[in-house]
Amino acid sequence: MNILITGAGGQLGRTFRDVAANGEHKCFFTDIREGEGITSLDVTDFEAVMSFLQASDADVIVNCAAYTNVDGAESDEEAARIVNVEAPKVLAEAARRKGATLVHISTDYVFDGKSYRPYTEDDAPAPVSVYGRTKYEGEVAVVASGCKYMIFRTAWLYSRYGRNFFQTMADKTAEHPTLKVVADQVGTPTYALDLAELIYNIIDNQMIDKVGIYHFTDEGVCSWYDFAKAICDGLGHLCDVVPCRTVDYPTRAVRPHYSVLDKTKVRETFGIDIPHWRDSLACCIQDTF
Repeated sequence: MNILITGAGGQLGRTFRDVAANGEHKCFFTDIREGEGITSLDVTDFEAVMSFLQASDADVIVNCAAYTNVDGAESDEEAARIVNVEAPKVLAEAARRKGATLVHISTDYVFDGKSYRPYTEDDAPAPVSVYGRTKYEGEVAVVASGCKYMIFRTAWLYSRYGRNFFQTMADKTAEHPTLKVVADQVGTPTYALDLAELIYNIIDNQMIDKVGIYHFTDEGVCSWYDFAKAICDGLGHLCDVVPCRTVDYPTRAVRPHYSVLDKTKVRETFGIDIPHWRDSLACCIQDTF
């Protein structure tokens, strides 16, 4: 198959590039900025996207492009909306016209975090931040387009690429003797490699016709404090990671207090085994340092 990847300069896009390197499918990596092995493509420009789709004869679009600055979105909703709503709308319409399948990445932040059990795909979204709202509106645009789609909601994505919680904690626990991290927000970290491999394997095994919304994270549950402590310990840093409350660490955007995702559907549909987040963290540490 021919695969068009958008947002190829981000952490998931770069990870997908690693996964696809030894595969047999022809991949076209794009981002807003041209780079080594990356072609410039403005995913908000329908004519440009349609032209690229036709030229590449892509069967699948994997949309890794996203505005992910959760706090920044509170003061710059327009920027978040362009990437998280308008771009998926353009890609979905282009996919519909071409007859391609759109694989779109979404987030646990479409939920309000008030649940007492893992969220399923059938639970009603109720975002509490601009970021979460724009990501949900992007989902709605994809579904409404009439294209063939797979939407993967994921959470707490990290990798050796870019700036993410893993990289931030690796730096801060090396630099500071003590570090406070919130312990009353609970979810599940997701190693970008695990998500990229899932998507690539679905395409490779010709299961791209199993359209719908899916939840995917690594297995297990933890707080941001637990995750930070595991990173610190895994790296052998001597920093004393201390738990604190959300109210002690105010941010512009409201975060869900509980955003664990139920993965029953993705596990049963694709017959996969999902690694525990601690095991994947150990792999990431080994791959990074």
